[in-house]
Amino acid sequence: MMIKAGRRGIHYLHTLNNVPKNLIEKGQSRVVEASLTLIRERAKLKGELVRALGGAKASSSLLGVPLGHNSSFLQGPAFAPPRIREAIWCGSTNATTEEGKELDDPRVLTDVGDVPVQELRDCGIDDDRLMNIISESVKLVMEEDPLRPLVLGGDHSISYPVVRAVSEKLGGPVDVLHLDAHPDIYGCFEGNKYSHASSFARIMEGGYARRLLQVGIRSITSEGREQGKRFGVEQYEMRTFSKDRHFLENLKLGEGVEGVYISIDVDCLDPAFAPGVSHIEPGGLSFRDVLNILHNLQADVVAADVVEFNPQRDTVDGMTAMVAAKLVRELTAKISK
Repeated sequence: MMIKAGRRGIHYLHTLNNVPKNLIEKGQSRVVEASLTLIRERAKLKGELVRALGGAKASSSLLGVPLGHNSSFLQGPAFAPPRIREAIWCGSTNATTEEGKELDDPRVLTDVGDVPVQELRDCGIDDDRLMNIISESVKLVMEEDPLRPLVLGGDHSISYPVVRAVSEKLGGPVDVLHLDAHPDIYGCFEGNKYSHASSFARIMEGGYARRLLQVGIRSITSEGREQGKRFGVEQYEMRTFSKDRHFLENLKLGEGVEGVYISIDVDCLDPAFAPGVSHIEPGGLSFRDVLNILHNLQADVVAADVVEFNPQRDTVDGMTAMVAAKLVRELTAKISK
């Protein structure tokens, strides 16, 4: 149903053969500019607020990218951003992170809203242009120093335009820490170069990452391993996690590059901790394993994302929403300073 709804606008516009092409293109351009203007003005307002308060060298700013159509299985991650926000501020816990950062301080966390993905697609915007809009939105956030983007997905295809934007804005590659059950490095999964299973191939091809460390891997094909070798990816599989634990819980990244990007696919976690994902893979990381990796990481984290939470598969009480929210909270603490 969601695939049909997502494609309806595109299909409808393509059938209007009697409508001048330039009329549709001008309309699309207005919608794109309106979308970017909203992100620009919200980022500007939040940046002015943080600068006026003073004392922040880096401040996390939420940017939602509710995109699910590049998933190879279920498209529910498109509904995740509002559910994660709801869980962050639901009142069942306080606003303090484990490391003592106060989320209700705008110098720690702000929110610039969502890229209107479905509205753009309804106007006939294709994925080439959509990926550029996502990248431009990320850059608009980064222009408002000291804001740093913390992106709420969405499926994992969003990491490509986000990492690209971060690298281009900073003027060079970053180190990427990627927590996931899957390497997402297929050359072109099922014929879709923007598939959520191919995002890190696009990142590595573009030269946007110097080092790519993939942690939590437990569903990997021969192509995934071959692609990993091709791009020099450091893949840490769950079958050897007990041996790799000490190294992974004492990482030092980012020296000699523009900073570190963290991408967390919620399915890096064992489904006992996070059942609300599209691709359930038993044998994953515990939540504390992930926090130990994050808390002990020595790095200047310039941006991050949390992706692949699927509210349509979550428990009735929203367990995985709370898990995703906690990941966002702890990433906020890691970014903000």
